[in-house]
Amino acid sequence: MLVDDHAMLRHGLAMLINMEPDMEVFAEAGDGTEALEILKKNNSIDIILLDVTLKTVSGLEVIKSIHALVPDLPVLFISMHDESVYAERALRAGALGYVMKQEPGEVLLDAIRKVLKGNVFLSKQMHEKLLKRMVMKGAEPEHLINTLTPSEFEVLHLIGQGHNSHEISKLLCRSVKTIETHRFNIRTKLNLKDGADLIRYATRWISEQQ
Repeated sequence: MLVDDHAMLRHGLAMLINMEPDMEVFAEAGDGTEALEILKKNNSIDIILLDVTLKTVSGLEVIKSIHALVPDLPVLFISMHDESVYAERALRAGALGYVMKQEPGEVLLDAIRKVLKGNVFLSKQMHEKLLKRMVMKGAEPEHLINTLTPSEFEVLHLIGQGHNSHEISKLLCRSVKTIETHRFNIRTKLNLKDGADLIRYATRWISEQQ
């Protein structure tokens, strides 16, 4: 099943996958709610390709609901977001792989086949970064970031990219009030004193992930 809020992208992915003799797109969903409804009615799905950024709720939240319904169902994240920022978070949420949408089609097909076999799929560069982070594990900033909810994590990422609350509201299809609440919660969890401190922290954190 393909879960992405861009119908044109889903159509393109479906065409790519359906050309393979051993694959077929069984269902498509535009958001998490629709995906869960499909799962409740069907048990023929072997893998879900899930976007990170969906309208109203993060894909990192949707995966929790998917696994609550079908615990062992493999999930492969496909996203426009840099894997250096999101891949580790995706694995922590229960995914078996992460593919950026900028990758060639053959990379996605390879990822699907590996995840279906129960293997983890990440780029070689990301594998190396995760190994390095494991060696450095225990640093306080990383620990604090891991206390953020998926939605707060998305907002921190976008702040680090230079977006203000109104822009983030439009990008995530959520109210400005909700974004401001996330900003407050992020500052509280990361022990940041004000908005300027949050922007500095987010910008530095993004640069460190590259």
